[in-house]
Amino acid sequence: MTAQTPSQAKIAVVTGAGSGIGRLSALALLDAGWAVTLVGRRRSALEESLSLSKESAGSICAADITDEATVDTLFEQVFEAHGRLDLLFNNAGIFSGSVPFEQTDASEWRRMIDVNLTGAFLCARSAFRLMKRQAPSGGRIINNGSISAHVPRPRAAAYTASKHAITGL
Repeated sequence: MTAQTPSQAKIAVVTGAGSGIGRLSALALLDAGWAVTLVGRRRSALEESLSLSKESAGSICAADITDEATVDTLFEQVFEAHGRLDLLFNNAGIFSGSVPFEQTDASEWRRMIDVNLTGAFLCARSAFRLMKRQAPSGGRIINNGSISAHVPRPRAAAYTASKHAITGL
């Protein structure tokens, strides 16, 4: 596919774009001519992701997706820069390791739920608001889950619960 001019490009936001599936998805979208905002916690990892693309229609945003104001600002900046959003790939997530259920620390539980579920909710809500008000309205939101939602990971109650909830979201 040939790259599109910025005014013709589809606009995407990819969370968790600093590594793994998020990085590869952002690169595939960039190479297909999309204008992509790569979102993640670590600016250096996002810069590395963007440097791997042959295309220049990408931008980075180091952000904490568990912070409501930060997420709202991120999507407003996307709207100001592009006038629309066609795709949110809600991919950011963490896995804190394997621990017996009875030893699961409540603060680790909350951290996992905050990142994997609340962060996805906040991003989806902001994207939905933006997609609803743009002309023409609409777009796609992909919430990346895990096989753990259907085949629970042993010793990973918080992760499994968060990915179960993503299926419902």
